[in-house]
Amino acid sequence: MVAADWPGVDPEWSREIEVASTSAADEPGTVRRWHVLDNGAQLSRRGLAPAGTLLCVHGNPTWSFLWRTLLAAGSDPTHPWRVVAVDQLDMGYSERTGTFRRLEDRINDLGDLTTALGLAGPVVTVGHDWGGAISLGWALAHQQQLAGVVLTNTAVHQPAGTRIPPALRLALHPAVHRWGTTTSDTFLRVTHSLAHPPLATDVRQAFMAPYRGAGRRAGVGNFVADIPADASHPSFPALSRVAEGLRGLSVPALMLWGPRDPIFSDRYLKDLIGRLPHAKVHRFEGAGHLVAEDRDIAAPVFEWLAELGPELEDSKPELPRHGTGGPGNDDPPLWAPLTALAAGPSGGDTAIAEMAADGSIARSLSWRELEQNITALAAGLQEAGVGHGTRVSLMVPPGVDLTVVLYACLRLGAVVVVADAGLGTRGLSRAVKGATPDYLIGIDRALAAASVLGWSGRRISVRDLPAARRRLLGVETSLSALGRRGANLTPELPGRGPAPAPDPDADAAVLFTSGSTGPAKGVLYTHRQLAAMRDTVSATLGIRPGARLVAGFAPFALLGPALGAVSVTPAMDVTVPRTLTARALADAAAAIDATVIFASPAALRNVLATRDGLSRAGREALERVELLLSAGAPVPEPLLAEVQRLLPRASLHTPYGMTEALPVTDISLEQIRAAEADAAAGTVAGSGNGVCVGRPVHGARVAVVPLAADGTAPGNCPVTEPGVTGEILVSAPHVKEAYDRLWLTQRESARTAGWHRTGDVGHFDAAGRLWVEGRLAHIVTAPGTVVTPVGAEQAIERLDDVGLTAVVGVGPSGTQAVVAVVETVPPARRAGPAAPLLAGRVRDAARQAGVSVSAVLAVPSQPTDIRHNAKIDRTRLSRWASAVLAGGRPGTP
Repeated sequence: MVAADWPGVDPEWSREIEVASTSAADEPGTVRRWHVLDNGAQLSRRGLAPAGTLLCVHGNPTWSFLWRTLLAAGSDPTHPWRVVAVDQLDMGYSERTGTFRRLEDRINDLGDLTTALGLAGPVVTVGHDWGGAISLGWALAHQQQLAGVVLTNTAVHQPAGTRIPPALRLALHPAVHRWGTTTSDTFLRVTHSLAHPPLATDVRQAFMAPYRGAGRRAGVGNFVADIPADASHPSFPALSRVAEGLRGLSVPALMLWGPRDPIFSDRYLKDLIGRLPHAKVHRFEGAGHLVAEDRDIAAPVFEWLAELGPELEDSKPELPRHGTGGPGNDDPPLWAPLTALAAGPSGGDTAIAEMAADGSIARSLSWRELEQNITALAAGLQEAGVGHGTRVSLMVPPGVDLTVVLYACLRLGAVVVVADAGLGTRGLSRAVKGATPDYLIGIDRALAAASVLGWSGRRISVRDLPAARRRLLGVETSLSALGRRGANLTPELPGRGPAPAPDPDADAAVLFTSGSTGPAKGVLYTHRQLAAMRDTVSATLGIRPGARLVAGFAPFALLGPALGAVSVTPAMDVTVPRTLTARALADAAAAIDATVIFASPAALRNVLATRDGLSRAGREALERVELLLSAGAPVPEPLLAEVQRLLPRASLHTPYGMTEALPVTDISLEQIRAAEADAAAGTVAGSGNGVCVGRPVHGARVAVVPLAADGTAPGNCPVTEPGVTGEILVSAPHVKEAYDRLWLTQRESARTAGWHRTGDVGHFDAAGRLWVEGRLAHIVTAPGTVVTPVGAEQAIERLDDVGLTAVVGVGPSGTQAVVAVVETVPPARRAGPAAPLLAGRVRDAARQAGVSVSAVLAVPSQPTDIRHNAKIDRTRLSRWASAVLAGGRPGTP
């Protein structure tokens, strides 16, 4: 009998069972001894009736110990489940059979065990590594009992034309295989090293315990040898049957994935999603191969089980999409205004242009030319294999090329993946790998990065490349070539007609958040939601066909054609807003006699800093602008006031929103001044303490869920009463569909039915205006009080010698010290404690905003995000401030 002395394991779960084998690997009448961890007897002894059974199957070289958190969770009397975690034969503490057992044998073995255990439905299988394929093989053979499947870092198919991962190729090499997997314990140690964070010593020892000695590791070596590296392998047919069988499996599915896995990378997750497209998927950023060790998977598994319902017959229905009243099936798609203008009398007028550094127009297209280019490229892309649901990553700077390829992909029903260089190299690579595009279309620099960083997808360049360059970058063709090919295709020929219009509720785009509050998240939009975004911007801001706009802010650079507006991209790096100069802005405005400008706050700051270089003609072009929009971060009134002097005729607006919902509210400079005057005079209840962002935009509803004393917002009852601070919620037709492959994140954001929880914190005043006070994650929980940072930050930033400011918490939650970190003007020589005079003035300013500051630190510049150059990394600042206040060397935050 096994002595079950392992961390996290109740000895009562450990049992052995004799099982009659029907496997072809055994002689008739053979009986095998299995070891399992099974809480069934314990539940029975406690008088608890389980809702069903989790059948957990480990991979190589782990054992049933891997599933101990599921066993513990299943033993909870509030949601009892029987959990049977098996040790496969020749593995863990089960019998060493002395036979070579292939995939088909192991699937049969598992069936023999469940028969002996008398498992009846409902059964949910759970698999990891090669245990995933085995558990799915059992699931396909026992569909009458099956209620669902859970998969963690596994695979059922090796994509055609690709090799198995390098680590497995090495383990299979004749010179390495036996020594690495059996003679020594190297394979086990390498596997355990894949944990993030590293395994605790007692956990690592428990994983090693059943495999001490070469005689107990034969199964480890045989498991590796049974990997079907190609179609000639004996287990390839069995694996193929499992892979193809999944396409008809209609039970609920959950996939929990660790992307830092050198074995089962995201390409295997993509394959599984293609076979089980209804699955709930969550990628735990930073987790790896041993995802069950790296993260708590028990909580999401049991949350998912709870959603399946007591009878486990159907999944819980999806909540209604956020808001109603969006475009119907007969309403115009995103590109409808573009098509109408191309066919009308103004078809020959300029539709889109991009500027050169010398102030001239580098390229431009009329509405008719734009429509023709989009149609031709769509035909070429369609012939190349792009169609409904195809994921296409666009690594093309805003301008003519990006506009043409974006609208061509959307018309084909492809899903465009837009992750820009503003995420930084690491963030961009993480985003692209997680989205697993089928195609990657990019400029040379992006394609070179794809080669170096291992991004997936067939590669297409923007321009024609020399043959040697194409081979070096792995490029198949170019947009130029596809456009030429598409223009020459004859639509009348069979199979060459235009693609059918995508369904309004089909996926259309994955856009990425800035990553300023953690890893950038993919945000999924449908065609209906993109069209609703266009209509909201048009209705709220009055942008109609015929408007002429300068697109100096990446998210809006692509909306121009959808709005029917002439658009020009200034000479700048749109992914680095502070590269926009006053001259470049004026040149762009003059080129189309612009009426509208889109620019981020960081861009506006640089425009003001470089305005002395403006010519008279440039100033006159800016003086004719009628509307300026600035979004991406709060815009202080003094900055807007300076901009107003440069654009005296323009109405200045600062819409509030986020990647998940853009825009949410809107406010003009005049309205900002009125709100600040109300706050100063105290004439409107609830005004002040934050940034006033105005009232909800056309078609949107906004509310808050009140904060609790610990700084969280646990409730689900939205309110709009003045003065109540809480998490901001929005409901509108243009709110995102979901977070891409982040089921848990999406579930949390939508837990208040019909609303998107933004993660921002704010309140309403008595005039119905929303005041943003910060992020929920950035709240400081000081003794006896909860501090939202923005109000104090705004007060401090009004000081003449202070720039960007962040108020952060230092210390344990509930007892945090409030620390102000200020960017000094001019920049301080080094970061560290602020000079006493400055510190006193900062404390006084914060005190007037109702916040008591414990310490003031000064920095030459704040650590901001790349995309907006404005969102401060407060988590990083808090760590740095903690070190400085503890007496460490200041360094740079």
